[in-house]
Amino acid sequence: MNEALTQSPLLVDRKHIPFTLDGGIATRAALGLIVLATDHTMEHEWRAILGGLPGIAFYESRLYNAAEVNETTLAAMEKDIAPATALILPGDKLDVVAFGCTSGAMVIGEDMVFARIREARPGIPCTTPITGAVEGLKALGARRIALLTPYIDRINRAMRAYMEGRGFQVPVMGSFNHEDDNEVARISTASIRDAAIELGREPSVDAVFVSCTSLRVAEIAAEIEAAIGKPVTSSNHAMAWHALRLAGVRDPLPSFGRLFTL
Repeated sequence: MNEALTQSPLLVDRKHIPFTLDGGIATRAALGLIVLATDHTMEHEWRAILGGLPGIAFYESRLYNAAEVNETTLAAMEKDIAPATALILPGDKLDVVAFGCTSGAMVIGEDMVFARIREARPGIPCTTPITGAVEGLKALGARRIALLTPYIDRINRAMRAYMEGRGFQVPVMGSFNHEDDNEVARISTASIRDAAIELGREPSVDAVFVSCTSLRVAEIAAEIEAAIGKPVTSSNHAMAWHALRLAGVRDPLPSFGRLFTL
């Protein structure tokens, strides 16, 4: 750097420039999102969905988890939910907190997940992918669902029983049967689309739910719906919809399928 410039007096030296405050990015809603350490997909899909809504922002933290998805690794996440929540805009306002693991919420239990979130954010509205899916499918009037997952058989059986316990029939189910979450995130959208269409065309079902936050469905949900003539939702898709509704945001987003037109 030129020595003369470094030694010359400042031409402008204002230390107390006046300013005003506005509402920031989240003028309508601030959503907190707990993302698993191994998740490749959730933030991408939430950005796509929420990007068309001015004044809506989400702020995330990561929670450690093992890449292998089984009952033991899923249950182990419970102890880290409150600390992960505490990292999201500490001391500032959030409208909703969402915990981003479908099978984890099932194994830990939705109420327990919410209790852990509220240790850091007392009284805040909460959701999970399975919570959003149940609420979304009910809002769509669906009662008999085709369930598509990437999970191993034990988790699949538990997921089917869980959905049946929430009042749904699950006459049709399919799985990619893969345990590595990092690789599940790379299952192609073409593979997901073809599988969802195959299951959704079964006459015994009136909707399709694709379970797992790692699977990329939001961008193809409307395409699958057009092919089968039935509503489609997924973990990230349903949780984003439910988080928005909990925050009082009801703007239609028809490009993301029927659920976002309700």
